Amino acid sequence: QVQLVESGGGLVQAGGSLRLSCAASGRTFSSYAMGWFRQAPGKEREFVAAISWSGGSTYYADSVKGRFTISRDNAKNTVYLQMNSLKPEDTAVYYCAAAGDVDAVDIPGEYDYWGQGTQVTVSS
Repeated sequence: QVQLVESGGGLVQAGGSLRLSCAASGRTFSSYAMGWFRQAPGKEREFVAAISWSGGSTYYADSVKGRFTISRDNAKNTVYLQMNSLKPEDTAVYYCAAAGDVDAVDIPGEYDYWGQGTQVTVSS
């Protein structure tokens, strides 16, 4: 069992930056691939970024590539999402998720555990 708690969301102007954190409980955090997804009002949940259990592999949606960076610290049971050059279209609730065994990192159904989400609002 893994419990995930996101933090770091807020209101920022376009062009600004935010760093999201996702703290995980459980001793097996380092065995899980981790992902970040987001969901805007009236839209489906979409993939943002993912990272392998070791941190050696990272994956990004085209819409955030070059602006967002995912990282993890297994000693702290935490995964991060550094978001730079934010745009109004990045406004959404951001969720972190954990997957014990994942074939397609961009598919929400591949993930076993989810956090409650943190709101990110980017003003123009």
